[in-house]
Amino acid sequence: MANKSSGLNAAKRLKKRRKESRWHNKWFVKKAKHLKRKSDPLEGASMASGIVLEKVQLEAKQPNSAMRKCVRVQLIKNSKQVTAFCPGDGANKLIDEHDEVLIECIGGTMGRSKGDIPGVRWQVIKVNDQSLDALLKGKIEKARK
Repeated sequence: MANKSSGLNAAKRLKKRRKESRWHNKWFVKKAKHLKRKSDPLEGASMASGIVLEKVQLEAKQPNSAMRKCVRVQLIKNSKQVTAFCPGDGANKLIDEHDEVLIECIGGTMGRSKGDIPGVRWQVIKVNDQSLDALLKGKIEKARK
């Protein structure tokens, strides 16, 4: 491999070298081609609201054997469907079909799924504009539509 240019008039060649080398970095390529924005159902936003279509239970990955409670949500902004995890004990009992929920990223590594839930990247944080956490702790009661 050729050594880096050095000398008084090397700036142009160093700039060109750096420009070409950056395309070997996968993080740079993802950012430059806006791949996250193109594939992300939330379109780059941190949160999105949607309507619950159905409740589903997903089997946890090995070595766990639990049934993780999730909901299928249709996003209001673009009508895409995603699966969102319901965090907390008994959370899925507070969420009904046709409820409006607010979802956020679950915080897995590199924007992927977290823990033993396969293919689930989002979690529910609000149900009908009420905090799911507060509902679970009994601080507030679920509003009637």
